[in-house]
Amino acid sequence: MAAWYPLILLLHLACAILFVGAVAFEVLVLESLHRQFEPAVMARIEAAVMARARRFMPFVVALLFLSGFALFDIRCNGFACIGSRFGWLLAIKVALAFGVLAVFVTAVRAAMRGTMDPCRFRRTHHLVLGLMAAIVVLAKLMFY
Repeated sequence: MAAWYPLILLLHLACAILFVGAVAFEVLVLESLHRQFEPAVMARIEAAVMARARRFMPFVVALLFLSGFALFDIRCNGFACIGSRFGWLLAIKVALAFGVLAVFVTAVRAAMRGTMDPCRFRRTHHLVLGLMAAIVVLAKLMFY
């Protein structure tokens, strides 16, 4: 499987960029539009964006985690690397990733049940963006 490492890494990075980019767009761009549009118009815009994201984001998240598991197995050889600096940073990164997954699953379930109000929507996206920013920083620190 190590021969596939470069392709798995590219898949993982592409999914991470797509996921982080979508959340960053929602937090940094979409939220700023609330001041420029009436609430009814903004609700329609957000509903359209969320409907589109709901179609492909679960697939992106699944690929992100599957590729992450494969990369962990290749780089860490099971759990052999956990005693090293790289391993500890990786373990923290994985814990944060599972935190993102928990928030993501909770948000999807809330949206499906109709309990995702605008305040919860904003808090969820801010939390996910913060966790993902930390994951990106850890990913860079792992190799320095």
